[in-house]
This record gives sequence, C-alpha cells and structure tokens, in this order.
Amino acid sequence: MSDYHFSEYGGPDGELGASLRYLSQRFTMPLPELKATLTDIGTEELNHLEMIGAIVYQLTKDLTEDEIKKQGFEDYFVDHTTGVYPQSAGGSPYTAASMQVKGDPITDLHENMAAEQKARSTYDNILRFCDDYDVKDAIRFLREREVVHYQRFGENLRLMTDKLDEKNFYAFNPSFDKKCFKNCMKKK
Repeated sequence: MSDYHFSEYGGPDGELGASLRYLSQRFTMPLPELKATLTDIGTEELNHLEMIGAIVYQLTKDLTEDEIKKQGFEDYFVDHTTGVYPQSAGGSPYTAASMQVKGDPITDLHENMAAEQKARSTYDNILRFCDDYDVKDAIRFLREREVVHYQRFGENLRLMTDKLDEKNFYAFNPSFDKKCFKNCMKKK
C-alpha cells in the first residue's frame, strides 16, 4: 500500500471533487440533457469514491505497527488510525478549493473535460506504481470510466454550442445574459 491510492479518493483530481463539481454544476445547465449528464456522472463518481475507499480500507485495515512505519504512514496513523480520510497523495486534506463551478455552461463543460483527463492521468500514474493485480483491475475500470466521461462531456459541449447561433459563443454567459441567451437558444 502506498499513499498514492488516497489521491483518487480526496486529492485535487479525485472522485470526491468530481462528484461535488458535477452535482453542483447541474443547477445552472440550461438544457435538460446537460443536467441529466451531470446528474448521471456526478452520481457515478460517488460510486467511484466508494470503490477507492474500499480499496484504501482493504489495503490498510490489517497493517501492523512495523508496516505502518515501513511505509511512512505514521503521521496519517496518528490522525486517522486506518480510517479512510479524503486527502491527496501528499497528505493535504480535501478542499473544495480544488474544484470549479462557474455557472457558465461552456466554461463548466471545458472544466469537466479537463478534470476527467487529469483523473485519467492520475489513474495512469497509479497503474505505473501498483503491483497488486486485484487493485490494478479496479483502477483500470475507473480509468476507462474517465475516458467515457470525457467523451460524454465533449458531446454535451457540442450540443450546447450547436444551440448557440452566435459566432463567438465565448463572448457571453448564457446564464446571465438572458436576452442574448434566449435568442441564441431558438431552434433554427
């Protein structure tokens, strides 16, 4: 067991932040299809959080005092024993400051695509260091879901931009610029 498993639980690109991001962003999405995608993926990320938590718990629950010292978990153990606590691989506790919710559908969808790529990269890095085949199988599954989520957010971005009839769709925030948004969302 190494502390890198914690990163996908409560790190800056982890499952906890992804779930909170998507479930928070859904409120300002102007199209029902976009709200549905964010609800579905946000809920799925909670399932991923449970999977990572189970992995961390199973890998730490029976550690001996010598194993805790050998693997450098003394500081963690003092604060949390072997409880599953949301933090990064470097030991920083989870903070909502690492996630973004702008209220602008275009911005938020780009943020989500970037978040999925960062999570995929983190899973790639975990796979480079992990030598437990049971853990690797679960991490590969979660990595594949990041790719699917990236694709779904890309489809949603295309759906959103196709509804806009403005050439420069970055020039306004549809959530606030209601007059322009109302005219842009009319079907052609």
